[in-house]
Amino acid sequence: MPYSSSLSDAEWEVLEPYLREILPKKKQTRPQNWSHRELLDAMLYQLKNGCHWQDLPSEFPPYSTVYWHYKQWRRDAGVFDQLMEALQGEVRVHAKKKQMDNPDDHRLPSSEEYL
Repeated sequence: MPYSSSLSDAEWEVLEPYLREILPKKKQTRPQNWSHRELLDAMLYQLKNGCHWQDLPSEFPPYSTVYWHYKQWRRDAGVFDQLMEALQGEVRVHAKKKQMDNPDDHRLPSSEEYL
């Protein structure tokens, strides 16, 4: 059953090539039980609803598997940061805007500078 946080087929078609490129390459010793889309849908469900990982609906992979992948993708591989940068670049191309050389140059200064 799709949830409001689930990726549509069109959204997945955009994300999948980036994920294949960004996700760390691992030696496959056995076939994966869960697709990257199923894992990402479960992560998005948890993030949108703010529920505990253990409270993920049973249609998703086991919460321990989802949480393990979330931690690996977020901390170790920086997948979400890389994915956001790639998507931002694509949006800028479609909007016919110049690519930013360094995104940090365009961020607002922290509020500490104003105290």
